[in-house]
Amino acid sequence: MKRILLLCGVCGLLGVVAGQRLSLHENQWTWSAAPSPSVFSPAAAVEPRVTAPRTPEEEANIRVYQAAHRSVVNINTRSVQIDSFFSMLRESEGSGSGTVYDTAGHIVTNYHVVDGARTIEVTFASNKSFPAQLVGGDKESDIAVLRVDAPPAELYPVNMGRSDDLQVGQRTYALGNPFSWGGTLTAGIISSLNRDLPSRVPSRTMQSLIQTDAAMNPGNSGGPLLDSSARMIGMCVAIATRTGINSGVGFAIPINRIKRVVPELIRNGRLVRASIGIAPLIETDTGLVIARLEPNGPAEKAGLRGFRRIVERRRQGPVTFQTEMIDRSHADRILAIDGEPVRAKVQFLDKIETHKPGDVVRLTIVRDGKQQEISVELGSN
Repeated sequence: MKRILLLCGVCGLLGVVAGQRLSLHENQWTWSAAPSPSVFSPAAAVEPRVTAPRTPEEEANIRVYQAAHRSVVNINTRSVQIDSFFSMLRESEGSGSGTVYDTAGHIVTNYHVVDGARTIEVTFASNKSFPAQLVGGDKESDIAVLRVDAPPAELYPVNMGRSDDLQVGQRTYALGNPFSWGGTLTAGIISSLNRDLPSRVPSRTMQSLIQTDAAMNPGNSGGPLLDSSARMIGMCVAIATRTGINSGVGFAIPINRIKRVVPELIRNGRLVRASIGIAPLIETDTGLVIARLEPNGPAEKAGLRGFRRIVERRRQGPVTFQTEMIDRSHADRILAIDGEPVRAKVQFLDKIETHKPGDVVRLTIVRDGKQQEISVELGSN
């Protein structure tokens, strides 16, 4: 059965001992003596050095790394956990990744990277480390903001892109700290869009995530997903795996959502969301179909309709048979919100998240073949 693994911290420290080298044989790490320096050869000294030509793809990879690597940090945490077996407290360590957000020292990462941490340390590409403080976080969206008191020379804010115009097949790069190996770049493509995963908050979901085959592993959490222009288009958050390591299916939080959430976390330390009470929405060529409404939620109170469940019972002798059907034609189709056409679920959700609880939005819908408008007062979740 497939599991979703949040790319949380890697405990312990990996390293290479001087004079030795590390190699991988049959999935086992082994040590061997490093080769001795070769004896000086005059002929070798004068032999011209030939540099192999790089392919355009290699040049693109190098440009992305050089443009973005100083904006990515390693995050190391210490926390205290309760050992239920021994009924005692024990200290644990974790690691993850983060991205420089601005020149004020704000760092963006996943909430689960720093959740419960007693101390947080941020290490920059220069290998200089500074203590960090948690400014704010949102568990449901798995976004957190840290702040470090670092000199301006260490702060290189990432170049932010956008996520509302992404296409499947587009080139992507994940840059971060897998297994505590800092500054690691992997490449792939966007393999799908609008993926939903369970949130860390029970009964909630992280919606409309970016799916990529760029390799992610534990420690990549909080690191950027970049496009071919080294712009951040998402934040690595989870992988689908049966083994606990990368299987070619990773997920990232869209950058448009991060750009909305982070300023509020910096201002208030927490996020208060507007909710319309529709889950889920289904994308079709003719609009967004409402599959289900939250009971007594804003959309239901406004009179919107989702799929209708039809239960039929028939009796045959002493036995009663029950059949159930889903009437999809009963559901409303959403065409626009506040007069702005919406074709993708992420567009609709992004639009709702720009509002506050109590705001009123106007939905243009199609019901029973006729177009009409319905106003909905947003609630809070």
